[in-house]
Amino acid sequence: MRGKKTSYQDRLLKAIPGGAHTYSRGYDQYPTNAPQILARGKGAYIFDPAGKKFLDYGMALRAVTIGYAEKEINAAAIKQIEYGNNLTRPSMIELQAAELLVDLIDSVDMVKFTKNGSTSVSAGVKLARAFTGRELVARCAEHPFFSYDDWFIGSTPVTRGIPKDTIEKTKIFKYNDVASLEALISANPGKFACVVLEPAATEEPKDGFLQKVQEICRANGIVFLLDEMITGFRWHLKGAQHYYGVKPDLCTFGKAMANGFSVSCIAGKREIMELGSIEFEGRERVFLLSTTHGAEMSGLGAFVASIGYLKKHKAVDHLWEYGKKLVDMMNRLAESHGIAHSFKVEGVPCSPFYTTLDNAGANSLGLRTLFAQEMIRNGVLMSWIALSYRHTEKELAATERAVDKSLKVYKRALKDGFEKYLKGPVIKPVFRKTN
Repeated sequence: MRGKKTSYQDRLLKAIPGGAHTYSRGYDQYPTNAPQILARGKGAYIFDPAGKKFLDYGMALRAVTIGYAEKEINAAAIKQIEYGNNLTRPSMIELQAAELLVDLIDSVDMVKFTKNGSTSVSAGVKLARAFTGRELVARCAEHPFFSYDDWFIGSTPVTRGIPKDTIEKTKIFKYNDVASLEALISANPGKFACVVLEPAATEEPKDGFLQKVQEICRANGIVFLLDEMITGFRWHLKGAQHYYGVKPDLCTFGKAMANGFSVSCIAGKREIMELGSIEFEGRERVFLLSTTHGAEMSGLGAFVASIGYLKKHKAVDHLWEYGKKLVDMMNRLAESHGIAHSFKVEGVPCSPFYTTLDNAGANSLGLRTLFAQEMIRNGVLMSWIALSYRHTEKELAATERAVDKSLKVYKRALKDGFEKYLKGPVIKPVFRKTN
């Protein structure tokens, strides 16, 4: 008798802690009918090993803004691979990429590249501590992820393995609540090295919030650190900092900057960034980023090509236009099904989000899981909404058909309970105390 065939999920969990290299890709973040593993992507679509095709709104955790396997971007990366990909001294593309970013982003005098956002934001925190001689960090509560390093994870429920004194050095304030930040600073005068937040996420700044944070930082000698991992090259080519009219001391970019290739950076004012330099005789050093693959040529080639592509095709404008159509369509369908009180699509058009509420008006992970399950059943992976240039009218029409069918089941679940229609467990929050 033949044994039971081992699933991809079982194999992943056996070989990789959590079954993936990002917790957001873990099986507990998706309904059970989601593809367990993917073989490839093209444009706005992904394919499982059997060749089954899904329209994708995950877009590699928002890292792909143009489209999967874009020939022009791939060719630029391959060209750099053929040049050696990683040389003994700085490369030509390394200099070109650095000068491109400095010229592009108004607040940036210097930049240091690395491979992921966690490393970049942690480097910014280190620079801020070195520059100010202080240790405390104020980070925004509503922004879900800044780094896998202890300074941030210690401020979440997942504190196992993190020293208590590290946990105590990160304090939390609320977005669009200037008083909450002022209270932190008043309670710890002269102790904050930096304030860390995204320009916007599910909520946009109100009443000049970002400008007020900037003013507070400058008045108190605190480094204003803006995390543009998601907003950069999506809100505006010059970043959301340009869109909202602020000028941070330090900023970080990643994800969309190289259309899925591994590129991230810490960038900002020369007086802070040059603390990590080596040409100042006798000055005490700050050991900043020093990564063998931080300036890997293929990724930087993809970054330079991606910026050129975004400019040539006005791709950022497309994200805004498509996003508005998508938001309007999904809300119109929710209204037509009589569930607009429960299913809502909101946010900045270039990066919208959907909310699932139960009949009492509380957030429901059960209903969210059910909606994602039904969308997958109808050929669309939409655990969240990330847009790309390759989402066109054809994809919008396919999405509309899938949403319409999915909301029919959703409506019944509001009446009968989601448990009747959901196959498998409810998705779980990434940051939770226990598995």
